[in-house]
Amino acid sequence: MAYNSKRNTMKDVDLRDVDSEDIDDLLLEIEVSFQMEFVQNELIYLNTFGELCEYIIQKIQLNNVNDCTRQQAFYKLREAILSILPIDRFKIRKDLLLKDILHRSKRRSTIKKLERKLEFKLGILRPAHWVTGILGMFLLGSLIWLFFHWQSGLVLLIISLSGLKIAQHFGNELNIESIEELVVKMTMENYLKCRRNPRTYHINEIENILINWFSESFGLDKNKLTRDTLLR
Repeated sequence: MAYNSKRNTMKDVDLRDVDSEDIDDLLLEIEVSFQMEFVQNELIYLNTFGELCEYIIQKIQLNNVNDCTRQQAFYKLREAILSILPIDRFKIRKDLLLKDILHRSKRRSTIKKLERKLEFKLGILRPAHWVTGILGMFLLGSLIWLFFHWQSGLVLLIISLSGLKIAQHFGNELNIESIEELVVKMTMENYLKCRRNPRTYHINEIENILINWFSESFGLDKNKLTRDTLLR
């Protein structure tokens, strides 16, 4: 997708301010969640966020059923938790903090078990902020050093990028707090897999899901992300 990169001087949200590659990456995630595929240049004639939402809804060739996907995602998550952890069913509420059930010592292995039960990745772990901070400073230093001695600067750059990748892979800090936040994330990123019948969807949910997804991915005020928000 090609987008105009000029800044909008108005205070309203403007998706033209977002890097086009970042939008393309999000569209790939949307393809996975709704099990669809965009062909090359398919979206270049869409001008507003509302048009994009309508286009995605039209591409979902499934039966429309008037039920709540978030509720189904919560039940699916609850059953997965109950199958691997010794916890009372009634303690698993939407306001339950993940740190209270995903204890640090076994967090990574427990999440892997959950992912196998759910049949999709959760992506709820990150490195400690101090780790990414140090590696980020090291990365910046290596970029600066490239101007003085490109060979050693390149080596340092590779080391810092590898360090960031390793830290991301082995990170053990939760990047969301509650069951409710996890349910929202699951519904966005694995919409059809969260439904009892993956051959159905609820048409009235899709636009709100996309609003939440775009706003969270790009740090936008979702109350200002409207159907008239410009894409290009």
